[in-house]
Amino acid sequence: MEIVHVYTKLRRELGRQCLFSDRPAELQLDLLPDPSLGLEFIPKNPRDQAQGMDCDMSVHQVNTERFHTNSCGINHVEGGWPKEVNPEEIEQTIRFRKKVEKNESYISSILQLSSVMEHCIRQNNAVDIYQEYLEDEEEVEGSQESPSAKTINVFRDPNEVKRSINGLSWHPDSGRKLAAAYSCLEFQKPSKDMSLDSYIWDIENPDRPEMTLKPTSPLICLNYNPKDPHILVGGGFNGQIAYWDTRRGSQPVEISSVEQSHRDPVYKIVWLQSKTGTAAFSASTDGQILWWDVRKLSQPTERLVLDLGREGDLNRALGAISLEFESTMPTKFMVGTEQGVVVSCIRKAKTPAEKIVCTYEGHHGPIYALQRNPFFPKNFLTVGDWTARIWSEDIKESSIMWTKYQSSFLTDACWSPVRPSVFFTVKSDGVLDVWDILLKQNSPTLSLQVCDQALNSLCVQDNGRLVACGSQQGEATLLDICSGLSTLQKNEKNLLSAMFEHETKREKILETRQREILLKERSRSEQGKEEEEGGQEEGEETPEELIVRAENDFSSMGGMEQRRRTEEDG
Repeated sequence: MEIVHVYTKLRRELGRQCLFSDRPAELQLDLLPDPSLGLEFIPKNPRDQAQGMDCDMSVHQVNTERFHTNSCGINHVEGGWPKEVNPEEIEQTIRFRKKVEKNESYISSILQLSSVMEHCIRQNNAVDIYQEYLEDEEEVEGSQESPSAKTINVFRDPNEVKRSINGLSWHPDSGRKLAAAYSCLEFQKPSKDMSLDSYIWDIENPDRPEMTLKPTSPLICLNYNPKDPHILVGGGFNGQIAYWDTRRGSQPVEISSVEQSHRDPVYKIVWLQSKTGTAAFSASTDGQILWWDVRKLSQPTERLVLDLGREGDLNRALGAISLEFESTMPTKFMVGTEQGVVVSCIRKAKTPAEKIVCTYEGHHGPIYALQRNPFFPKNFLTVGDWTARIWSEDIKESSIMWTKYQSSFLTDACWSPVRPSVFFTVKSDGVLDVWDILLKQNSPTLSLQVCDQALNSLCVQDNGRLVACGSQQGEATLLDICSGLSTLQKNEKNLLSAMFEHETKREKILETRQREILLKERSRSEQGKEEEEGGQEEGEETPEELIVRAENDFSSMGGMEQRRRTEEDG
């Protein structure tokens, strides 16, 4: 039952109807001021009053906490087999497949699914989604683009005590990961609180490293295996070699023994081309080159002492600080030393003395970087002191091209993997220089101030687009290079080949001319000696004859003096 109450009111109780009309303004009341009330106030002249017509709003700043994402993967394996079938047994799986294929329901299911699959395939074939319609236009735009680079991410050392990045290595397959070796090489600066860890970064997540590598000693160099992207090998400050398998965790799988390792820090380690993909060789300032098999690091498989006297004396060996190995030349390798000398070696020589072939001298200090041109292996790049030099294997006396002396030390360099005429250098003042020797040779094509600290390491991705620079304060800066410097230009290989041949011929001509001048000076000096000897035979006495004549004169004078005294006494 619904209860309703209605309120009612009579019309006369509502009052008179309101009628509104327009009329001029009228003065209803004129209230004059009271002077006595003014004595209660203090006049203020002038008086400023701000009037705000908007509504009042609270002003607060809220700084939210950063949200950290965590990437995890799932390993999908083959499943769906009955319990009585072992998937690892090939014969059982083949027998089970044949049994299923004879089933009528299997055939009907395949026929039903085939129509859906055929419809999707026809849709994919209707339009080529991978076709580049504006390919020619993009090439023209890229060639006219001014050189540039932009910073994508910065990966910072998560520890409180910062360390320098002395080694970088890109993931060989996807290039989405970057391995960095952290250590401190400054004299007496490492402290007990300094961490020993190195890290693997995901280039899309700069907040935290994807994986931590825990060596027994700080790593100076770190390198991915080109055949197995899960394996890394690194060289430590104490001279030991260690390798990691990322599927087994952060701890190294195996470490070389201290007795069989280097005596000084390992500055460079490079993977070799082998059937097993487990061979590598390392260089250290103790003057040794050691070959390893990472499956058995108890002792090196081979050893070479960099003694230019070819006697294997470790006390006279040159300290190695950089290495170069080209897979297209499996028997050759090159070593950059602390003394500014590049040593060219052959591994498959019969004796250790025959392994050292020749040397190239041209730097005033340690050679921090040494790399062959990926398109022209006979030409290689070196960096030391204040210059970068390009060499040819045919010229041993001098380099064929070099940069002018920079204001800061050059610490690392590498060739572009896609453009044969482009190489990158980093300096101790935090500047990245990009050189295109086809465009200009006297100055870099692009100079970029990456950071205020010194840059110690440099690594370029295989596509030539991303460049990683490691600083002294533990910052790895990721840079994106413009398409003009990372895309192969038209007829670039032929032009660079002609330039290298021209510079090589020029250096050969200069060397021949220098040798002729030395031979002429040598022949003139020998001719002058012969003339002096001939003049002595004709009119002058030899030194031996002068000595004999002086002795005879002395004895004759002595005899005459004795006879004179005898006559006076008599």
